[in-house]
Amino acid sequence: MSPLLTRRRVLAAGALGATVLALPGCDALSQDPDVEAVLRSAEALTMDAQRLLLRRRPLAREFSSADISPTFRVNGTQAPDSEDYAALSATGFTDWRLTIDGLVDRPADYSLADLKTLPARTQITRHDCVEGWSAIGQWTGVPLGILLQQAGLQPKARFVVFHCADELEQTLDGSGRYYESIDLIDAFHPQTILAYAMNGADLSVGHGAPLRLRVERQLGYKHAKYVMRIEVVERFDGFWGGRGGFWEDRGYEWYAGI
Repeated sequence: MSPLLTRRRVLAAGALGATVLALPGCDALSQDPDVEAVLRSAEALTMDAQRLLLRRRPLAREFSSADISPTFRVNGTQAPDSEDYAALSATGFTDWRLTIDGLVDRPADYSLADLKTLPARTQITRHDCVEGWSAIGQWTGVPLGILLQQAGLQPKARFVVFHCADELEQTLDGSGRYYESIDLIDAFHPQTILAYAMNGADLSVGHGAPLRLRVERQLGYKHAKYVMRIEVVERFDGFWGGRGGFWEDRGYEWYAGI
């Protein structure tokens, strides 16, 4: 776990009056069941507070083109180590398809060209990485809410799971493949988009081509890259580690609101 994430968890616990010290051994301390319970309750308190604010759907701060960072680090995978992904990339992703299924009335597949015909949103926002760095970039893509409306959500739908092409750990059960999830409140936020362009050009492979999630009110690890499939579900505890994402299964917070 990164030191920054540990500090965030400790501060959250402190808000509840927990006596947790930011010492070198705090990672081990956070594995204690009682301390972990406090940290999880602090995460829930943070999410509840932000949900109260989100009732009016406030936007994350947007910037001008003059504010765009001259460099924007590639976070996470540089490129998926997959023959299938390499073949898609070699043809400019003309054969790539985004699948939307799960608890929807109208499952669908979209090509990249299909997505580019839909109403688009462009926004210049700041990406805040849990490792402690930030950068400002311009993103263009289709609002996720449009695709969910077209698919038609079923009554039990509560979460949206993003299945990605990158595999960070080779595991027999598939738990090493990157995935993420958000709830429907964030899914329908106007700044939550599936971006296919960055700074006026198609996404590069390093930044998640052909499609990545931008969920601007959360930390960078929630912004899943290389999205291949979107699955609408009632709950996510049946996926691998059961905490709703690759990094969450390894100790990160599921709700990473900023």
